Amino acid sequence: MRVTTQAELDDRYGRTKRSTTRLWIGIAAIIGLVAVVGIGWTVVQKSRANVGFDDLGFEVVDSGHVDVHYRVTIPTDDEAVCVIEALDESFAKVGWEIVDVPESDSLSSEHSTTVRTVDTATTGHVVSCFVR
Repeated sequence: MRVTTQAELDDRYGRTKRSTTRLWIGIAAIIGLVAVVGIGWTVVQKSRANVGFDDLGFEVVDSGHVDVHYRVTIPTDDEAVCVIEALDESFAKVGWEIVDVPESDSLSSEHSTTVRTVDTATTGHVVSCFVR
């Protein structure tokens, strides 16, 4: 009686060498996805980092209004949006405003915004600004 070898059994029953093609396609897809996410994250962070703001002061007009003075620094030919809020003596939010900052020929521009309040404000300030 003749003993069959492993190679003969593989030929007879169709066993083939394991292919690693699918593995390499999966690895390439994961690397591609990580690269796309990394590039997207970088673009978003750079666009957010281009806006700066400084609070210059505030003036309580009456029990229903406060004027907030601030400086916004954005690249020329860009527009920004700023969020302004007014707080009372217990630091509760009593008013807020979303303000469009138009493009300017200079890097920095000063602005003043009147915020309507539901109670007397004791302070007003810029919360955040971002490129439109």
